[in-house]
Amino acid sequence: MTLETPALGLLLDVDGPIADPVTRTIAIPSIAADLVALANAGIPIAFNTGRSDGFLKGEVVGPLVDGGLNRDARVFGVCEKGAVWFAITPDGAGELFMAESLVPTKEFSTAVERMVDERFAEWMFFDHTKRASLAVEQRTDVESTDYLAVQDDFCRAAVDLCKEFDYGVMWRTDSFPASDGSVTKRIDPTIISVDIESIVVGKDYGAERAIALIEATGPVPRRWHTVGDSRTDYAMADWLHAHDFDVEHVDVRPADGLLEKPYPVLTAADPAQTNDAAGAAFLRTWATDLLGA
Repeated sequence: MTLETPALGLLLDVDGPIADPVTRTIAIPSIAADLVALANAGIPIAFNTGRSDGFLKGEVVGPLVDGGLNRDARVFGVCEKGAVWFAITPDGAGELFMAESLVPTKEFSTAVERMVDERFAEWMFFDHTKRASLAVEQRTDVESTDYLAVQDDFCRAAVDLCKEFDYGVMWRTDSFPASDGSVTKRIDPTIISVDIESIVVGKDYGAERAIALIEATGPVPRRWHTVGDSRTDYAMADWLHAHDFDVEHVDVRPADGLLEKPYPVLTAADPAQTNDAAGAAFLRTWATDLLGA
């Protein structure tokens, strides 16, 4: 039987649009319900996140399974910005795959963890769930303003540590200089964490991975919505647009400043709706428009 090409595909960041950035859980029930309804109707969905597979399994997979995800739904977790991936099924998370060449050395990982414990443990913790990158995260008992006040200090220390290990390193900005091969690591801060990662990975790399996974399981839609809460998330839509897909990007935290792009950039109709509240509103609209739900 030949499958019909779906009318739409969804490529979603997790922190912000899906998970509350404070509780780091799916706090709005309609989010999981609408994701399941869309997936069960044949809409392919990929979560394209910098988070670990452990986080996605713990906070996202369960609500989808509990919500009645169908056997033929095409849903994927693409973690650590494309370096780790798995299918999400009614039985939970499928077989885990990883880009082994991107895994950091044990010596470097240990040095980063030691630096966190000795200098920054008051505000952040080392994320032991990451496989192909290193990350520190804001402690949940620490106010965002207090964490962000020391985040740059950590980034500078991380740059120095990379140099001690002879890694060419860049502190991520909105645009990257061309690499001559000497730069191998990237310091990438978000509102609740900092990733120390290979320059290979990114939300564009994750988008490429997601499309490959979807293509391997059936037709790939030409029309896509990407959703994110930071400027780096625009790279998902950039990749899709560059590969001739019809894409609209939803920015659920536009206070950082909207980027001018050759594709539509959408924000919530209600300016007070941000993060997962905005994500929930868009999912509700798409479910209603496509399914009459």
